[in-house]
Amino acid sequence: MHIDARTLDNGSLIEGDLCIIGTGAAGLSIALEWVAAGRKVILLEAGGFDPEARMQALYRGASLDRPYYPLQAARLHYFGGTTGHWAGYCSPFDPIDFVKRDWVPHSGWPITRADLDVYYARANKLLELGPYGMYNPSNWEGLDPEVKRLPLDGQIFYPKMWQFSPPTRMGTMYRDQVVKSDNVHLYTYAKVVEVVPNRDLNAIEGLRVKTIDGKEHQVRARQYVVACGSIHSARLLLASNSRAPNGVGNQNDNVGRFFQEHFEIMTAQLTFEKPPAAKMYTISTIGEIRARAEMALSGDVQTKHRILNGTASFRPGVITGTEQSRFATFSPDAVANVEARRKAAREKGKGGAAAQVAPAGPSLSYVSSTRQEQTPNPESRIVLDAEKDELGMPLANLRWKFTKLDKRSIRVFYELLGQELGRAGLGRVQVMDWLLDGNDESWPSILAAGWHHMGTLRMAENPKDGVVDANCKVHGLSNLYVAGDPVFSTSGAPNPTLTVVAVALRLSDHLKNKVLV
Repeated sequence: MHIDARTLDNGSLIEGDLCIIGTGAAGLSIALEWVAAGRKVILLEAGGFDPEARMQALYRGASLDRPYYPLQAARLHYFGGTTGHWAGYCSPFDPIDFVKRDWVPHSGWPITRADLDVYYARANKLLELGPYGMYNPSNWEGLDPEVKRLPLDGQIFYPKMWQFSPPTRMGTMYRDQVVKSDNVHLYTYAKVVEVVPNRDLNAIEGLRVKTIDGKEHQVRARQYVVACGSIHSARLLLASNSRAPNGVGNQNDNVGRFFQEHFEIMTAQLTFEKPPAAKMYTISTIGEIRARAEMALSGDVQTKHRILNGTASFRPGVITGTEQSRFATFSPDAVANVEARRKAAREKGKGGAAAQVAPAGPSLSYVSSTRQEQTPNPESRIVLDAEKDELGMPLANLRWKFTKLDKRSIRVFYELLGQELGRAGLGRVQVMDWLLDGNDESWPSILAAGWHHMGTLRMAENPKDGVVDANCKVHGLSNLYVAGDPVFSTSGAPNPTLTVVAVALRLSDHLKNKVLV
């Protein structure tokens, strides 16, 4: 069922059993689990069914410490959320991503990779991916004799597999299921501007919702799920301060902290002695499955060298010196025609890796780029601005902070890759100048990131260490949950969407089996 909140009488009361705030990958994944579940579900979307400049402007903000994408364009604010322009990269986090690593401050989840395996398999289906077993590189190799891993020491480097969603535009793919549902009530143009706790600050009493045309409504439910992404979930809780002066769930000053992104950056030139068997490391299609591998270090090697998790991709070409960061090529109005922008960027060589020149025929020269997790850092955070948006809600600003471990991990990764390529007689690695000096903590202008916002309402057993518990419930509040990338304790190396959906499905099961029974 669909209702445009602008058509309701001003001051309307909306009531239900479960209220989900946000219709991106996390919110929709939960809502779909509740179709025909016998409970009244309220699904709130701030925008409509298509991108609109006025709605995007509600989410503007500034990156205060270093260049970043325009915040109003880094997420899509309409039904389906940022799945409206994601690229479809999917891979599960590794077991080491969930454990406490004594060299990685604030690492460790209160759940394990094994706790998510069944949900990863379910998420694969929702995102139109192949079998979950196809993340095992041996299974991919078994489908095609030309797909083979580089002959490196498997105890050091291994092929980390990605599968590619079509990509699934969840707002298009699943719109009819939601709109035609009798028990899921979708309200568009219903922007939540405050989460209101009771006077004892131990439960949520209701929500304040505003529409872009000035109406205000109230929402009441038994249970609430915030699924607005890492920036705007944190913004919402921080701004909900009429009764909780520091913001809802922020009794330990953790809301908005530990913002993490994936470093994505051109890093090295690889030169092989003879053309490598590279099909495994390029996007290939076998049957209906699209996949590729990236080079990754084993957990044991990460532990030995005390570095972060990361992967390296490579493609034919040479570094030209004309490379640009995507931060410099992404404009605030890019949302209006994002697919055309992506196509134009690829044609100009300014997409994920800029200005590469690919030789004709079998190649000996490859450009390698890094995707790496960021150290969880409490000083990397979302903060509120004094300026407010059109609906009177404080804007959110980003303070993106790095640590020494972030850059050192990339350097060590390529030192080990160079050693291993040399030992195997395969070729050599020439790192870019920005990695040569081990004492240089600066970052080059070509640094970019994956549009992957994580960690601002992180999961932790102890309320002093995070915002939500192992079941994604906000500490100290009996009926408020968070879904999606805000709960990530660490960011891993893979793109987050598959894990976003897996964690959301796990939360949905918890609500069905333990809460709304």
